[in-house]
Amino acid sequence: MRSDLPLARPGQTIGLFGGSFDPPHAGHVHVSREALKRFGLDRVWWLVSPGNPLKRNGPAALDRRMAAARAMVTHPRILVTDIEARIGTRYTAETLERLMALYPGVRFVWLMGADNLAQFHRWQRWEWIMDNVPVGVLARPGQGISARSAKAATVHQAARLPAMGARLLPHARPPAWCFVNLPMVDLSSTAIRARGDW
Repeated sequence: MRSDLPLARPGQTIGLFGGSFDPPHAGHVHVSREALKRFGLDRVWWLVSPGNPLKRNGPAALDRRMAAARAMVTHPRILVTDIEARIGTRYTAETLERLMALYPGVRFVWLMGADNLAQFHRWQRWEWIMDNVPVGVLARPGQGISARSAKAATVHQAARLPAMGARLLPHARPPAWCFVNLPMVDLSSTAIRARGDW
């Protein structure tokens, strides 16, 4: 195990919550805490991305976003990481491939907001992601209907676990995904940047 990467033991369930976190906000923390509870995860790792290939403009400097995220996260089972910068990956599929090789026996679950599911089919190798890692989808304001009718949701309808079975997701054989509705914190990084608060 590389000393510059987080520790995880075989058999542990780790939720991976990737994004620009530009800036991080209370909604990210809320979703992470709910994911721990709803999916029965041992940990959630924030993967603070060096950059988002689907966004035209680059985010704020990585060290600024990391510092802001670490200042916000106080939960002992949520870890803020810059894993993608450390292992040199850019796309989610290659990040997952590397993590699965680096952490044999660890059960990873990819976590995303419902807004990301709606455009998931635009991600590089999205079908590989669905076929190799369980996916937990957490509803955000106004995104539930469009997410459930998204291409990825339609293609993999038969692989969807009911919300009442969410705790089975980390142990399900992919493709497997689960959509859960949360009590919402209606915040977005885009709105915070638009207000000039970042």
